[in-house]
Amino acid sequence: MQLITSKIFKLLVLFYIEMNNESVYSESTVFAFKKTIFSPFLRPAFYKVMYSIFYNFFFRQHVSAFLPGRIPVTEVDHPLDEKIPFRPSWIKIYIDFTQFWIRMISFFIRHYKRKALVPIKDFILSMSDLYAFAAKVYTKNCSTTDRPFYIGRFRFFVIHLLDPHLYCIPSLHVMVVIHTYLQFTVIAKKLGEEKKLKEQLAEMKQGAAAITNAILFVKQHSVNCIPAALYAMTRFNPEFFPPKEAEKFACMLLSSAPKTKDEKKIKNPVHPCSAPDIEITDSDQTLIKAHILQLYYDFYEDGKIAKNWYDPLMEFLKSCDDENNNIHN
Repeated sequence: MQLITSKIFKLLVLFYIEMNNESVYSESTVFAFKKTIFSPFLRPAFYKVMYSIFYNFFFRQHVSAFLPGRIPVTEVDHPLDEKIPFRPSWIKIYIDFTQFWIRMISFFIRHYKRKALVPIKDFILSMSDLYAFAAKVYTKNCSTTDRPFYIGRFRFFVIHLLDPHLYCIPSLHVMVVIHTYLQFTVIAKKLGEEKKLKEQLAEMKQGAAAITNAILFVKQHSVNCIPAALYAMTRFNPEFFPPKEAEKFACMLLSSAPKTKDEKKIKNPVHPCSAPDIEITDSDQTLIKAHILQLYYDFYEDGKIAKNWYDPLMEFLKSCDDENNNIHN
């Protein structure tokens, strides 16, 4: 009996160690699709989020592109953007933002099975709400940046083909990845596994920061788009993304993820520890982060007295228009 108990204990210890070392990045997105599509419980949520993404991001944006003039388009570039070099090598991490949140679904379902179904369904539905939330701005005022026409790599060709580049403020890339790492914490708490999954949570937060860095290096967004997204997330989820958390996240930007000796993580091209070098001087990094935080707090303070949460962003877009008109005149 003592021998059996000892073996069971060892197995539990091994499982705990394996779970602690398990990377969310090792998960399959195909597994998540199979589990959601073939689950009567999750399928309705899956259909709802697919519709929300298609309608609120792709359909509406392409309508604005093919029927110009219906919605104003504002250029939102900032002089600090020139301090960030265009680096095509970041493209793999940039396009990982969809897989980023889908892998999280795979992770929880594979490890926690039926226990994870309810919180995963809530997460999927919240992602649908997030796209509709951001569309409150997009349907009133589109925004764009000076994006290089580079199609030297196939992924860039696909981006230029499918993305009219009119939905820059707030950045959905940033909103999605922040929402994902926040919800990872929420689900871990609901499952009573917050301590056990602390390494995975840190990994997800680093991944969110790496993808946010990538939007700058592939020139899909301006530095102005990030504080707009941080502010939008504070209004979307004030409980889990208050100003203190927004500030912590902003301070992680333009910094490399901690190094690891884990070969699987190192060889994974989209893992944050495999991200290209940050080719920005320390002084410029300080300037960019200071701008992001200052603009975030400007939005946040203005939002306290605004009638609608998106009014500070609309005012900012108007100020960009005024500034652009003065430059051109």
